[in-house]
Amino acid sequence: MFGKILVLHGANLNRLGKREPEVYGTQTLADIEQNIDLFVKEKGYTMEAYQSNHEGALIDQIHNAEGKYDGIVMNPGAFTHYSIAIRDAISSVKVPVIEVHLSNIYSREEFRHHSVLSPVCVGQITGFGAYSYILGCQALIQHLQKTKG
Repeated sequence: MFGKILVLHGANLNRLGKREPEVYGTQTLADIEQNIDLFVKEKGYTMEAYQSNHEGALIDQIHNAEGKYDGIVMNPGAFTHYSIAIRDAISSVKVPVIEVHLSNIYSREEFRHHSVLSPVCVGQITGFGAYSYILGCQALIQHLQKTKG
């Protein structure tokens, strides 16, 4: 195995499959995590996932990732648009973060168009449904290989 990836899910993502399926799709969080696990294993990585509706719990996960995980793929949900605390947590650790979103945040309501997190992330992937997580993992793995190789 090459390393470990932490997948973080923010507010309301525990409701996937039930909440606005026309926007977020019908896959559950468990379905998405199973697909991520299969994908990263094919690439020689392992993953652990964590979901919370609480900002502080996600911050704790980010802090604890240093020295434990090689990178983070994070769908912060609505925290994307206002959580300076999560932004500060990301910038305080030496762990690369890829921000992902199921829906295209730039084609939705105007208040969703701005991410306070993206400036401190390696990159952002948005709008590809559940596949956004796979694309995020692929981008993270390529980033890790580039920076370690």
